[in-house]
Amino acid sequence: MVGWMLHRAGLRSTHLHVLSLGSVVLCLCLWIRAKTVDQSERGNAERRALFTGLWPPTLWAIGDSLREFE
Repeated sequence: MVGWMLHRAGLRSTHLHVLSLGSVVLCLCLWIRAKTVDQSERGNAERRALFTGLWPPTLWAIGDSLREFE
């Protein structure tokens, strides 16, 4: 149902797969940036990077489910 609605809205599996790969790059950038911030802010920056690292599998799975409708 949700996959069908996303497909009707114009999203395609390729869009979500690219977003998934982009979020991997974003996670790596945030992780590298976390190493450059002050020690008092480092924990927060690392948590932000880890949270972003949870997105790729979810976006990839949604992209795979959209492939059924293409």
